[in-house]
Amino acid sequence: MNTSTLIAPPVLVQRAEKHDTQAIQALDSAHFLHPFTDHGDLATRGARVITHADDIYVWDSEGHKILDGMSGLWCVNAGYGRKELADVAYRQMMTLPFYNSFFQTTNVPAVQLATKLAQLAPQVGGRRFEHVFFSSSGSESNDTNVRLARRYWDLMGQPQRKVIISRHNAYHGSTMAGASLGGMSGMHAQGDLPIPNIVHIGQPYFFENADPGESRDEFGVRAARWLEEKILEIGPHKVAAFIAEPVQGAGGVIIPPETYWPEIQRIVDRYGILLISDEVICAFGRLGHWFAYEKFGYRPDMVTFAKGVTSGYIPLGGVMVGDRVAQVLIDKGGEFNHGYTYSGHPVACAVALANLELMEREGLPQRVREDTGPYLAERFAELNRHPLVTEAETCGFVAGLVLVKNKARREMFDPELAVGMICRGHCFRNGLIMRAVGDRMIIAPPLTMSRAQIDEMMALIVRCLDATMAELASSGQLA
Repeated sequence: MNTSTLIAPPVLVQRAEKHDTQAIQALDSAHFLHPFTDHGDLATRGARVITHADDIYVWDSEGHKILDGMSGLWCVNAGYGRKELADVAYRQMMTLPFYNSFFQTTNVPAVQLATKLAQLAPQVGGRRFEHVFFSSSGSESNDTNVRLARRYWDLMGQPQRKVIISRHNAYHGSTMAGASLGGMSGMHAQGDLPIPNIVHIGQPYFFENADPGESRDEFGVRAARWLEEKILEIGPHKVAAFIAEPVQGAGGVIIPPETYWPEIQRIVDRYGILLISDEVICAFGRLGHWFAYEKFGYRPDMVTFAKGVTSGYIPLGGVMVGDRVAQVLIDKGGEFNHGYTYSGHPVACAVALANLELMEREGLPQRVREDTGPYLAERFAELNRHPLVTEAETCGFVAGLVLVKNKARREMFDPELAVGMICRGHCFRNGLIMRAVGDRMIIAPPLTMSRAQIDEMMALIVRCLDATMAELASSGQLA
C-alpha cells in the first residue's frame, strides 16, 4: 500500500500555540546544553524561547515580534515561512527519507544538487568546479578540506606538505579540525588546540591593524604578504593550503581591502599551495553572487559551503572541489577513506535544490548586488554620524560597525564593560536581533528584505544605539 495517500499534506503554522515560558526555560536548563553558552549564566537568566517565524521576523513565547537581522545564524537567506521548501521535504521523506551514499550507491536529489551546484559555480581564470563532496555542516566540510588537501599532496608525491595556514580571528567551525583552522583564542584554550600542522597569520582588519597614515590599499597588500612571510618561515615544501573566509563573519564582519585577495592569489600561485575559500556564510547571494570568490576575483581550489544552501531549513554542507584536486583524487586516489552517514542526504539535497531554484527564480543574488545591497550600504553608512559609531561598512548583505568611546581620538571602551553586549541587550528589548562581537555590532539579514524593511531595521538600530549611549552616559562611562 502507498502510505503517502493516507497522510495529509503539511500545513505551515504561522502562529504557534501559547507556551508556558517559565516551564520551557526550566526544562531547557535541566536538559539542553547549548552551543557557545555559559550554562550557569543561562540558567540564571532563562533562555529566550523562539516559537515561530515568518518573512524576516521571529516571535518569542511572550508574543514579542523581533526583526531578525542575523538570518537565524547567517543562514535563512530566503526568509522564513517558505511553504514550498516544507512541501519538498515532505514529498522526499515520503519517497526516500534516507539512504546512504556508501557502497557504490547514490540517490536522485544528491545527483541533481551536485549538478546544480556545478552549474552555479562560476569559472574564474579557467578553474572549474565539477565535483561536490557533501556533509551536514560547515564544520564537517572543513574537516573534509583538511583530509582532501593532505590526500592531494600524498598523491602528488609530496607527503611532507601537511601544514595548513589560516588567520587569527577566523571561524571555520567547532570540531577539532574546524576549531583548529579557526583562529579564535577562546576556542583554542579549550581542548589543547590547534592540532598539529595548523598555523595562523594576522587578519586583514584595517581598523585594528593598519599603521598610522597607511591607506586601505597599502594595508591590504601588506596584510596579504603575512601569508608569504609565513610560507617562507615554514618552508614552501611543507605547506599544503591556505584557508580563509572571503569576508570574516563570526570574527565581526571583517571586510578586506580590495588589494588583499589579488595579492593572496599571487602568493598561492607562486608557491603552488592550495587555496580554500570558506564560504559557509558568504555564498548563495550573501555578497551579491552565488559564490563570493567571483566577487573578489580569486581562484580557489576548494570552496566550503553550508548554511544558505538550504536557507537553514535543514542541515546540509559540503565542499566544491576544483578540477585540480578532483582529477588527482579520481585518477590516482583509489578509495578515499572519508565520509559521513549523511553525505548526500536525499531530503537535505531535495530542499537545497528547491531553495536554490527559488533564489534563482526570485533573483535574490542579483537583487542584493544591484538593488538592496547598495541601498543597505547607503543607509548603514549614515550610522557613522552617530556619536558611538565608527567604521560602519557593508559588503552585500553583511554589515558591521565599531562602538567607540571617543571617535576623534579613536578611543575604545574598556573591554570589561562589554559595551557590545549592552547594545545587544537593547536590541533584543527593542525588537531587533543584532549580534555583538566584542565592541563590533554586526548584521546579516535575510536576502528577501525589502527597502522598506531596511528602513525599519535602520530605525531600530538607531534607537538601540541611542539607548546604549544613554545607559553609558548615566553610568558615567561617557564624558
